[in-house]
Amino acid sequence: QVQLVESGGGLVQAGGSLRLSCAASGRTFSYYVMGWFRQAPGKEREFVAAISRSGGSTYYGDSVKGRFTISRDNAKNTVYLQMNSLKEEDTAVYYCAATATSGTVVPIRQGGYYYWGQGTQVTVSS
Repeated sequence: QVQLVESGGGLVQAGGSLRLSCAASGRTFSYYVMGWFRQAPGKEREFVAAISRSGGSTYYGDSVKGRFTISRDNAKNTVYLQMNSLKEEDTAVYYCAATATSGTVVPIRQGGYYYWGQGTQVTVSS
């Protein structure tokens, strides 16, 4: 098993930046594919980004491409989400997720992830 704890959320003005962190404990961090999802009030949970075990492959949702960057530091058991050029529509609770998949599969659907953090609130004001 792996336990995930997100941090770094907060209130930011539109156009600003935030960096989210997700610290993992438990089994070997490099064993897991990591993802970020978000959920705004009244909306379904949405895929934001995912990263392969080595960090060599990354994937992004269409709404964040070019603005967000996912990265990981396997030595620190941490995955990051750098969010730039934030918009009001980025306001949501952001969740870190982990999964152990076979081969090089990197899921982009929430059903592909087994472990979830408690979430961190990101609010973007105009």
